[in-house]
Amino acid sequence: MPRSVPGLRRLTLLLAGLAMFGPFSIDTIFPAFPAMGADLGADKVAMQQTISAYLIAYALMSLVHGPLSDAIGRKRVILGGLVVFTLASVGCALATDLPTLLAFRVLQGLSAGVGLIVGRAVIRDVLQGDDAQRLLSQVSMIFSIAPAIAPVIGGWILGWGRWPLIFWFLVGFSLLLLAATWRWLPETHPREARIGIVPRRMLRDYVAIFTNPRFQRLAAAGAFNFSALFLFIASAPAFVLDLLRLNERQFGWFFIPMISGMVVGAWLSGRAAGRISGTRLANFGFACCGVAVVANVLYNTFATEPQVPWAILPMTLNAFGIALVFPIVTLTILDMYPRQRGSASSLQAFTGLVLNAVVAGLLSPLVSHSALHLALTASAFTLVGWVFWRWETRPGRKAPPGPPAQAGLEPSEHL
Repeated sequence: MPRSVPGLRRLTLLLAGLAMFGPFSIDTIFPAFPAMGADLGADKVAMQQTISAYLIAYALMSLVHGPLSDAIGRKRVILGGLVVFTLASVGCALATDLPTLLAFRVLQGLSAGVGLIVGRAVIRDVLQGDDAQRLLSQVSMIFSIAPAIAPVIGGWILGWGRWPLIFWFLVGFSLLLLAATWRWLPETHPREARIGIVPRRMLRDYVAIFTNPRFQRLAAAGAFNFSALFLFIASAPAFVLDLLRLNERQFGWFFIPMISGMVVGAWLSGRAAGRISGTRLANFGFACCGVAVVANVLYNTFATEPQVPWAILPMTLNAFGIALVFPIVTLTILDMYPRQRGSASSLQAFTGLVLNAVVAGLLSPLVSHSALHLALTASAFTLVGWVFWRWETRPGRKAPPGPPAQAGLEPSEHL
């Protein structure tokens, strides 16, 4: 791996791009929901399943991406996932009925996780401690732009033509990433460090990781905290079009401020690496999330109907706090299993994705008709995430979370 500044910058941009095509698959089609439903004969609840089907497949396959990259190398897995995603996007563009669209959405979900999940392992292969936190924060900062610009791009595309053009855009984007990965991504997991694919051992490793109480606390803290924001992302069509009464080209009013908060939080996390302990930084992030959800509940309790920008500002602060918490939790989990980073990354992603699938498929249709119900549900998620975090960082625990250079972490025996 080239350690020069240009080499690291190129790696940062490439990993951020690879992480982007997952959010692009979800958010770009939001403005097209009414048009897609009309063409395919599907109501709002049925269209919501295009998100949950994608996320369920994403979650299940996330258990495979990491161990597969541990066995055959990071680059091969990423290239294979990009090829499958490109073909699946072609199928979505050509779909003429909802079952066909759902089938190819599942195929998209099976392949979309390679960039994000394997990319985390690449970062930890290359750098350690504060340097790893900085790189992960930089990748997160660039990657966070995707949910902001994806629905805006989708709205523009709808202004030029019909909704299948959105999936053709995804085809072009994935082909661009395929060429860039082939040309510039180094193989960061050498042959001598690889672990063969043995299903029994893989299952044993997953059981060992998942039953580790420390992993459970950290993964739950990160997953529930993010779900407070993801509830609004999954409910974006109803929230923007029905509650805020904006049109298909105005999704930027919702996404741009929210993602701006995440970008600023990721930038601050990178700047704070080595200067502020991981535990203190994450505590500050959770405090921001708490203030945000309380403000959101209060606003929607007294407002007659949600209005821009006041309905969006609490989510901006929430996104800022989440961006501070995420790198600390993720690097701590990866450092618990230095020889199985791919597996640890997969299982952490699986935990969050299963919860996100429940949020998108079950909770969002139930509460998205009311801004207050959305705010109350989001506040419950934040509270649960904070409880798990406090459980992990309570006084007397030997190894508080944080990158190893900050907190002196040891492998998984600290339970």
